[in-house]
Amino acid sequence: MPLDIRKYDEAWRKEMISLWERSVRATHDFLDPADIDFFKNLVQGIDFKSFDVYCAFEGKQLVGILGVYERKLEMLFLEPDHIGKGYGKELMNFALNDLQVNKVDVNEGNHNATEFYKRFGFRVFERTDLDDHGKPYPILKMEL
Repeated sequence: MPLDIRKYDEAWRKEMISLWERSVRATHDFLDPADIDFFKNLVQGIDFKSFDVYCAFEGKQLVGILGVYERKLEMLFLEPDHIGKGYGKELMNFALNDLQVNKVDVNEGNHNATEFYKRFGFRVFERTDLDDHGKPYPILKMEL
């Protein structure tokens, strides 16, 4: 069943943040658990209406979120039990074809995500030793 991708609605905010946390805990094993709480606090403060955010549904279930700002993919998260089943690919194709995404930053420690983006033609053009918050999580800056 194809995903139903819809523009963000504030009514989905709590569910989105919950999905974000489940996804990060399942895929970001390189993060210190205390840092997940730090990042969750930041995510809770995001104004999701200030950039292009989309929610992906399978039936009535929220299964993915996607955010883009100035053609840069800012977030792509899936329900953990939906990873590896083509949902990320479908969201990424939407980002590339409908939103003209051409850049993404990814944690160097997130090897699966790095490989995922490489399959779409992204290549690393820069590496930082710290993330945007000064934490010791190197970032790979990728572009098409």
